[in-house]
Amino acid sequence: MPRPSRSLLRIVLTVLPALLVVACQPAESPAPKGGKRERPPQLVETTSCATRAVAHTVTRTGTLRALREVRLFNQEEGRVAELPFFEGDRVAEKTVIARLDDTLLRAQLAKATATRKQAASDLERLKRLKSRSMISEDELNRAETALQVAEAELDLLRTRLGYSTIRAPFPGIVSERLLEAGDIAPRFTHLMSLFDPGSLVIEVTLSELLMPQVTPGNAVPVRIDALGDTAYPGRVLRVHPTVDPRTRLGMVEIALDPPPGGAKPGQLGRVALRLPAAERRVIPYPALRRDTQGEYVFRVDEGKVRRTAVRSGLLLGDEVEIVEGLADGDRIVLRGFLGLSDGSAVREAETEPPQG
Repeated sequence: MPRPSRSLLRIVLTVLPALLVVACQPAESPAPKGGKRERPPQLVETTSCATRAVAHTVTRTGTLRALREVRLFNQEEGRVAELPFFEGDRVAEKTVIARLDDTLLRAQLAKATATRKQAASDLERLKRLKSRSMISEDELNRAETALQVAEAELDLLRTRLGYSTIRAPFPGIVSERLLEAGDIAPRFTHLMSLFDPGSLVIEVTLSELLMPQVTPGNAVPVRIDALGDTAYPGRVLRVHPTVDPRTRLGMVEIALDPPPGGAKPGQLGRVALRLPAAERRVIPYPALRRDTQGEYVFRVDEGKVRRTAVRSGLLLGDEVEIVEGLADGDRIVLRGFLGLSDGSAVREAETEPPQG
């Protein structure tokens, strides 16, 4: 019998170990129908939706303005004879802050005074004649009418003469001076502006959801950026009765009580409104998702997640109020969103929300 060649033995010795390795490998499980393996449950952190009493403080910015502010116009035309005050000057109530040249009006007043005196003299003379039946009743009536017209003209000129002098309606500070002495001012020209520094308020806008919780008289700390970080006492002065239909925001006025030194209209102020505790259904803010379809959360239901549409309310620090879409006790995904979709199988790693 011929002996095998050395080359054949070399091939057998090379292939045999490889066959033994393959024979020792465990048999692979058959691929599922469709050629895809089943994905293992995704590990996610979850938390519960709960209703509890939550106190809420909201900080809003607004602009200071004077509640008592007036723009002063002239009701008579003429040359500005006096305009003694400038921006920043303080004036007392009823101080003369503008005077127009009244030379022509005084001349007209003198003429009207003489006319009225003559009409009164004529009437007295006609009354004596009427007592002796020397004139008719009609002549006497015309004389009485002439006197009434003369008196009305006199009153009119006195009023117009009073309009030539403009006085401060309240104690305040001049904020605008728009003309100079010697300028000609047509009727209803804006001459000056005046504001009361003791009537400063700050106006802030507030969501319609919070408006019912704000009550006039409530104490409110106010910070004014231009005056540093000091909190000044304030109080809710007025809650406006209407809400902007486009923004759903309403207006609240906060009075500075009293206004600090250095506070001026137009400055930026910050108001901290402490709202009373109220029962609210809340979830951690990171659990709330948003896309083009709206707000939603991933709710856990029997080992799978369901995309659930919700409507949020107030942002309460690290939490957010849920107005619609969830019930107390619902389990929702807090972390582990990568690759998560509606119907995905999940395995929960529970995280309880902070108590407060």
